[in-house]
Amino acid sequence: MSAPIAMNGIHHIAFTVTDVPRAKAFYMAILGFQLLAELGPKTLLVNGNTIIALNAAYDPSQKPQNDRFTENRAGLDHVSFTVANRAALENALETFEANGVEHGEINDLGQYGLPIYVLAFRDPDNIQLELTAPHG
Repeated sequence: MSAPIAMNGIHHIAFTVTDVPRAKAFYMAILGFQLLAELGPKTLLVNGNTIIALNAAYDPSQKPQNDRFTENRAGLDHVSFTVANRAALENALETFEANGVEHGEINDLGQYGLPIYVLAFRDPDNIQLELTAPHG
């Protein structure tokens, strides 16, 4: 039997979105991503060591009308980005409120043995995202 593949982390995450310019504006203005490259229909953004790719549907003929993300289909449930601390989550709440971004509350997962706080929110395509901060 062959050995499992050793990994060093995630290089990038690619999202299929309904409107690349709208998604680009959201990720840059709300989450502080910067433009890395535009490769035809694909836009690459970077924030620290995190790279995301924003793509239009590869085959528009298969794109459902009024498509929106749902974590109830097979595939992605959510992506969580790390922030420094709980204060960063509280700042994010203010940013979300000021910009009309759909979001939940800061939840402490310490009761489950995980020393983290999480804050869920949605991008313009309803993709569920999350910010995670360590305790202390």
